[in-house]
Amino acid sequence: QVQLVESGGGLVQSGGSLRLSCAASGSIVSIVVIGWHRRSPGKQRDLVATIANDGRTNYADSVKGRFAVSRDNAKNTVYLQMNNLKSEDTAIYYCYAMIQYSLGNFKNYFGQGTQVTVSS
Repeated sequence: QVQLVESGGGLVQSGGSLRLSCAASGSIVSIVVIGWHRRSPGKQRDLVATIANDGRTNYADSVKGRFAVSRDNAKNTVYLQMNNLKSEDTAIYYCYAMIQYSLGNFKNYFGQGTQVTVSS
């Protein structure tokens, strides 16, 4: 079993910054990809940013240039630095990870989510 625990959400004014963290624990052989998705009010859950174990990153167009994803492999932790936040960034942010839990076996996991609210 694997757990993803997020922290760092909250209320911030438009133009401000927040940093999210997510720590993975449990039966982990390797973390292939880890990152963030979000669900805005009335919308489906969408990818925000991910980082692979080779360091390649992937960002939604709406956050490019404002958000930065990074990982600490020694701590099984991923971070999302969010700058110049806009009201449309208001959402529940979910940590996501594709994890190898045994030889040749992989599974996708999501955390419980952390609320980010940007006030205008």
